[in-house]
Amino acid sequence: MTASPQTDDAYRFDDLSALFINCTLKPSPQQSHTQGLIDKSAEIMMSRGVTTSEVRAVDHDLAPGVYPDMTEHGFATDEWPALYQRVMAADILVIAGPIWLGDNSSVTKKVIERLYSCSSLLNPEGQYAYYGRVGGCLITGNEDGVKHCAMNVLYSLQHLGYTIPPQADAGWIGAAGPGPSYLDPGSGGPENDFTNRNTTFMTWNLMHLAAMLKRAKGIPAHGNQRSAWDAGCRFDAENPEHR
Repeated sequence: MTASPQTDDAYRFDDLSALFINCTLKPSPQQSHTQGLIDKSAEIMMSRGVTTSEVRAVDHDLAPGVYPDMTEHGFATDEWPALYQRVMAADILVIAGPIWLGDNSSVTKKVIERLYSCSSLLNPEGQYAYYGRVGGCLITGNEDGVKHCAMNVLYSLQHLGYTIPPQADAGWIGAAGPGPSYLDPGSGGPENDFTNRNTTFMTWNLMHLAAMLKRAKGIPAHGNQRSAWDAGCRFDAENPEHR
Protein backbone atom coordinates (compact mmCIF):
# COMPACT_ATOMS: atom_id res chain seq x y z
CA MET A 1 0.00 0.00 0.00
CA THR A 2 1.28 3.47 -0.89
CA ALA A 3 -0.01 6.89 0.03
CA SER A 4 -1.88 8.92 -2.55
CA PRO A 5 0.37 11.22 -4.62
CA GLN A 6 -1.16 14.35 -3.08
CA THR A 7 -0.63 13.13 0.47
CA ASP A 8 2.77 11.67 -0.27
CA ASP A 9 4.08 14.82 -1.93
CA ALA A 10 3.19 16.81 1.19
CA TYR A 11 6.08 15.15 3.00
CA ARG A 12 9.02 17.10 1.65
CA PHE A 13 12.10 17.89 3.75
CA ASP A 14 14.06 20.16 1.44
CA ASP A 15 15.38 22.23 4.35
CA LEU A 16 16.95 19.25 6.13
CA SER A 17 20.45 17.78 5.86
CA ALA A 18 21.76 14.43 7.02
CA LEU A 19 25.23 13.05 7.64
CA PHE A 20 25.94 9.31 7.63
CA ILE A 21 29.20 8.28 9.30
CA ASN A 22 30.26 4.83 8.10
CA CYS A 23 32.33 3.16 10.82
CA THR A 24 33.48 0.18 8.76
CA LEU A 25 37.01 -1.05 9.36
CA LYS A 26 37.65 -1.10 5.59
CA PRO A 27 39.31 1.92 3.98
CA SER A 28 38.04 3.16 0.62
CA PRO A 29 37.60 1.85 -2.01
CA GLN A 30 37.04 -1.57 -0.39
CA GLN A 31 33.46 -2.79 -0.38
CA SER A 32 31.59 -1.91 2.80
CA HIS A 33 28.51 -3.94 3.68
CA THR A 34 27.51 -1.15 6.05
CA GLN A 35 27.50 1.19 3.05
CA GLY A 36 24.85 -0.99 1.42
CA LEU A 37 22.46 -0.34 4.31
CA ILE A 38 23.37 3.35 4.40
CA ASP A 39 22.45 3.62 0.73
CA LYS A 40 18.90 2.37 1.41
CA SER A 41 18.28 5.02 4.06
CA ALA A 42 19.99 7.80 2.11
CA GLU A 43 17.95 6.99 -1.00
CA ILE A 44 14.69 7.50 0.90
CA MET A 45 15.96 10.77 2.35
CA MET A 46 17.11 12.11 -1.00
CA SER A 47 13.77 11.22 -2.58
CA ARG A 48 12.16 13.53 -0.01
CA GLY A 49 14.55 16.42 -0.61
CA VAL A 50 16.99 15.87 2.26
CA THR A 51 20.57 16.84 1.43
CA THR A 52 22.69 13.85 2.40
CA SER A 53 26.42 13.36 2.77
CA GLU A 54 28.57 10.49 3.93
CA VAL A 55 31.99 10.02 5.44
CA ARG A 56 33.96 6.83 5.97
CA ALA A 57 35.65 7.53 9.28
CA VAL A 58 38.55 5.13 8.77
CA ASP A 59 39.68 7.21 5.76
CA HIS A 60 40.43 10.10 8.11
CA ASP A 61 43.13 10.58 10.72
CA LEU A 62 40.97 10.93 13.82
CA ALA A 63 43.21 11.01 16.86
CA PRO A 64 41.94 9.22 19.98
CA GLY A 65 41.00 11.44 22.87
CA VAL A 66 38.28 13.46 24.53
CA TYR A 67 39.30 17.00 23.63
CA PRO A 68 37.95 18.90 20.58
CA ASP A 69 41.38 19.17 18.92
CA MET A 70 43.93 16.58 19.93
CA THR A 71 46.79 18.42 18.21
CA GLU A 72 46.67 20.60 21.32
CA HIS A 73 47.31 17.49 23.42
CA GLY A 74 50.32 15.85 21.83
CA PHE A 75 49.07 14.45 18.51
CA ALA A 76 50.69 15.59 15.27
CA THR A 77 47.46 15.50 13.26
CA ASP A 78 43.74 15.33 13.97
CA GLU A 79 41.03 15.59 11.33
CA TRP A 80 38.21 15.60 13.87
CA PRO A 81 37.75 19.40 14.00
CA ALA A 82 36.89 19.44 10.28
CA LEU A 83 34.53 16.47 10.64
CA TYR A 84 32.89 18.12 13.65
CA GLN A 85 31.92 21.06 11.44
CA ARG A 86 30.13 18.62 9.12
CA VAL A 87 28.39 17.03 12.11
CA MET A 88 27.16 20.42 13.29
CA ALA A 89 25.92 21.35 9.81
CA ALA A 90 23.60 18.30 9.74
CA ASP A 91 20.10 18.12 11.20
CA ILE A 92 20.29 14.32 11.20
CA LEU A 93 23.26 12.17 12.21
CA VAL A 94 23.30 8.43 11.51
CA ILE A 95 26.12 6.36 12.97
CA ALA A 96 26.50 3.16 10.96
CA GLY A 97 28.90 0.31 11.54
CA PRO A 98 29.59 -3.41 11.80
CA ILE A 99 29.48 -5.84 14.69
CA TRP A 100 32.75 -7.41 15.83
CA LEU A 101 32.89 -9.77 18.80
CA GLY A 102 29.28 -8.89 19.55
CA ASP A 103 30.01 -5.17 19.91
CA ASN A 104 30.45 -1.98 17.92
CA SER A 105 33.59 -1.64 15.86
CA SER A 106 36.61 0.19 17.23
CA VAL A 107 35.96 2.92 14.65
CA THR A 108 32.39 3.40 15.90
CA LYS A 109 33.70 3.76 19.44
CA LYS A 110 36.32 6.28 18.37
CA VAL A 111 33.70 8.38 16.54
CA ILE A 112 31.49 8.40 19.64
CA GLU A 113 34.48 9.37 21.79
CA ARG A 114 35.20 12.28 19.48
CA LEU A 115 31.56 13.36 19.52
CA TYR A 116 31.85 13.28 23.30
CA SER A 117 34.98 15.42 23.12
CA CYS A 118 32.82 18.34 21.96
CA SER A 119 29.88 17.66 24.27
CA SER A 120 30.80 20.50 26.64
CA LEU A 121 30.51 23.11 23.89
CA LEU A 122 27.38 25.28 23.96
CA ASN A 123 25.02 26.67 21.35
CA PRO A 124 23.94 30.35 21.26
CA GLU A 125 21.09 29.55 23.68
CA GLY A 126 23.50 28.24 26.30
CA GLN A 127 22.45 24.63 25.76
CA TYR A 128 24.82 21.81 24.84
CA ALA A 129 25.81 22.11 21.21
CA TYR A 130 24.12 18.96 19.87
CA TYR A 131 20.65 20.07 21.03
CA GLY A 132 18.09 20.39 18.25
CA ARG A 133 19.48 17.54 16.16
CA VAL A 134 18.29 13.95 15.80
CA GLY A 135 20.28 10.74 15.73
CA GLY A 136 19.90 7.16 14.57
CA CYS A 137 22.05 4.12 13.82
CA LEU A 138 22.47 1.29 11.33
CA ILE A 139 24.23 -1.97 12.22
CA THR A 140 25.48 -4.79 9.98
CA GLY A 141 27.18 -8.13 10.63
CA ASN A 142 26.87 -11.90 10.54
CA GLU A 143 26.73 -12.47 14.28
CA ASP A 144 24.32 -11.55 17.04
CA GLY A 145 24.41 -8.13 18.63
CA VAL A 146 22.37 -5.62 16.58
CA LYS A 147 20.23 -4.48 19.51
CA HIS A 148 23.17 -4.37 21.90
CA CYS A 149 25.17 -2.21 19.48
CA ALA A 150 22.19 0.05 18.72
CA MET A 151 21.50 0.47 22.44
CA ASN A 152 25.06 1.70 22.98
CA VAL A 153 25.03 4.14 20.06
CA LEU A 154 21.58 5.59 20.75
CA TYR A 155 22.24 5.98 24.47
CA SER A 156 25.49 7.77 23.68
CA LEU A 157 23.85 10.14 21.20
CA GLN A 158 21.01 11.12 23.54
CA HIS A 159 23.44 11.59 26.42
CA LEU A 160 25.36 14.07 24.29
CA GLY A 161 22.21 16.04 23.45
CA TYR A 162 20.73 14.43 20.35
CA THR A 163 17.01 13.73 20.24
CA ILE A 164 16.19 10.10 19.38
CA PRO A 165 12.91 9.34 17.57
CA PRO A 166 10.95 6.10 17.93
CA GLN A 167 12.50 3.05 16.29
CA ALA A 168 15.71 4.91 15.45
CA ASP A 169 17.77 1.84 14.61
CA ALA A 170 17.89 -0.84 11.95
CA GLY A 171 20.26 -3.65 11.16
CA TRP A 172 20.96 -6.88 9.35
CA ILE A 173 22.69 -10.03 10.53
CA GLY A 174 23.03 -13.29 8.68
CA ALA A 175 23.00 -16.72 10.19
CA ALA A 176 25.13 -17.00 13.32
CA GLY A 177 28.73 -17.87 12.59
CA PRO A 178 30.80 -17.52 9.43
CA GLY A 179 28.74 -16.80 6.36
CA PRO A 180 27.84 -14.18 3.79
CA SER A 181 27.70 -10.53 4.77
CA TYR A 182 25.03 -8.03 3.74
CA LEU A 183 26.10 -7.35 0.13
CA ASP A 184 27.49 -10.81 -0.63
CA PRO A 185 25.67 -12.76 -3.36
CA GLY A 186 22.90 -14.89 -1.92
CA SER A 187 22.99 -13.30 1.53
CA GLY A 188 19.36 -12.22 1.36
CA GLY A 189 20.29 -8.99 3.13
CA PRO A 190 19.10 -6.39 0.61
CA GLU A 191 15.81 -8.30 0.19
CA ASN A 192 15.17 -8.89 3.88
CA ASP A 193 11.71 -7.50 4.70
CA PHE A 194 12.41 -7.02 8.41
CA THR A 195 15.54 -4.99 7.73
CA ASN A 196 13.94 -2.99 4.94
CA ARG A 197 10.91 -2.19 7.09
CA ASN A 198 13.00 -1.06 10.06
CA THR A 199 15.34 0.98 7.85
CA THR A 200 12.37 2.70 6.24
CA PHE A 201 10.63 3.43 9.55
CA MET A 202 13.87 4.73 11.08
CA THR A 203 14.51 7.00 8.10
CA TRP A 204 11.04 8.51 8.10
CA ASN A 205 11.04 9.00 11.88
CA LEU A 206 14.38 10.78 11.66
CA MET A 207 13.03 13.12 8.99
CA HIS A 208 9.74 13.76 10.82
CA LEU A 209 11.41 14.57 14.13
CA ALA A 210 14.17 16.67 12.56
CA ALA A 211 11.53 18.71 10.74
CA MET A 212 9.52 19.17 13.95
CA LEU A 213 12.60 20.36 15.83
CA LYS A 214 13.63 22.71 13.03
CA ARG A 215 10.18 24.32 12.87
CA ALA A 216 10.22 24.68 16.66
CA LYS A 217 13.73 26.17 16.52
CA GLY A 218 15.11 23.33 18.59
CA ILE A 219 14.48 22.22 22.16
CA PRO A 220 13.05 25.08 24.26
CA ALA A 221 15.89 26.79 26.09
CA HIS A 222 14.56 26.71 29.63
CA GLY A 223 15.60 24.33 32.32
CA ASN A 224 18.49 22.94 30.27
CA GLN A 225 20.91 25.83 29.80
CA ARG A 226 24.39 25.00 31.04
CA SER A 227 25.36 28.67 30.87
CA ALA A 228 22.44 29.67 33.13
CA TRP A 229 23.18 26.85 35.57
CA ASP A 230 26.78 27.96 35.85
CA ALA A 231 25.54 31.49 36.52
CA GLY A 232 23.54 30.23 39.50
CA CYS A 233 20.07 29.63 38.03
CA ARG A 234 18.55 26.40 39.34
CA PHE A 235 15.27 26.18 37.33
CA ASP A 236 13.15 25.26 40.38
CA ALA A 237 15.51 22.48 41.45
CA GLU A 238 15.58 22.13 45.24
CA ASN A 239 18.73 23.54 46.79
CA PRO A 240 20.42 20.55 48.49
CA GLU A 241 21.73 22.86 51.23
CA HIS A 242 18.13 23.45 52.36
CA ARG A 243 17.07 19.80 52.67
